[in-house]
Amino acid sequence: MIVVKSREEIELMRESALVVSRTLGMLAKEVKPGVTTLYLDKLAEEYIRSQDAVPGFLGLYDFPNTLCMSPNAQVVHGIPNDKPLQEGDIISIDCGAVKNGFYGDHAYTFSVGEIAEETQKLLQVTKESLYAGIRELKVGNRVGDVGFAIQQYCEKHGYGVVRELVGHGLGRVMHEDPEMPNYGKRGRGKKFVEGMVVAIEPMINLGTHRINHLSDGWTILTKDGKPSAHFEHDVAIVDGKPELLSTFQYIYEALGIESDEENEFRQNQLVL
Repeated sequence: MIVVKSREEIELMRESALVVSRTLGMLAKEVKPGVTTLYLDKLAEEYIRSQDAVPGFLGLYDFPNTLCMSPNAQVVHGIPNDKPLQEGDIISIDCGAVKNGFYGDHAYTFSVGEIAEETQKLLQVTKESLYAGIRELKVGNRVGDVGFAIQQYCEKHGYGVVRELVGHGLGRVMHEDPEMPNYGKRGRGKKFVEGMVVAIEPMINLGTHRINHLSDGWTILTKDGKPSAHFEHDVAIVDGKPELLSTFQYIYEALGIESDEENEFRQNQLVL
């Protein structure tokens, strides 16, 4: 069942989402060769708690950490460890926080120093596909419209769109209806209505869409060992159109990047 949110609840969810956004922005300055994902995880937990929030992933379904940290061929759900990041790696950081009783949940794939050109293109296309999907999140459209837009955008570049992992509704629990696949057919699936809040999160592989599971019970990686990228935003339907609750602008500010990619999804002015 889809849980529709009031305007007041959406504003509370924006606060939760922005805790995550600020956490990722803080981490952006720390992602560098020689740093361990366990160290980044500790920083994230401390920061989230300093924001009158609690880590959303820690203990959820018995997950052991604050962040899902997935380098290179890991798709999602990687467990932080003491292995240092290396020049040329990529690292997908998925973060959740609970504030005011609502979850925020979004993700960004970072470059560790200079990365290969083909990997950089994968990151760019995956992020662009996220916005292609968000554009379809409007009253009257359906789940399949979002998935179709993401799938079409990525597959025309020859990339693999992961099938087994999907986005989801978001609210007082981490995973609500509807499931939001990154593939699909136009006009299929549940219809979007005013007040819906979802996490849209393309998980896109440089090679095959097929995946394997590690024996730790969490980590998922590409079957062919090629890199995977993951970008995620929290989005509400407000006045019939998609409105971002999360932002990558804190990341861009930390990295000295100028971007207006989010402007079309900002009905309410965001002050950083």
